[in-house]
Amino acid sequence: MPFVNIRIVKQVIEKDPDGIKAKVQADVTASLAEAAGIPAENVWVTFDEIDETDWFAGGTRVKELRANS
Repeated sequence: MPFVNIRIVKQVIEKDPDGIKAKVQADVTASLAEAAGIPAENVWVTFDEIDETDWFAGGTRVKELRANS
């Protein structure tokens, strides 16, 4: 039984967290089930929402990276 843990910056999905998570998990579940040849019911997906101030990339806070993009 595959277990997929998705970590995402919570501010990225703040406009529609339930809708975005539902779409992401459906796409991940379908893709993994098809690739592995298993029933979708056997794919488990969880989300960890991380605040943009607690996530760093290359030593820079994601909050700063998002502000500069």
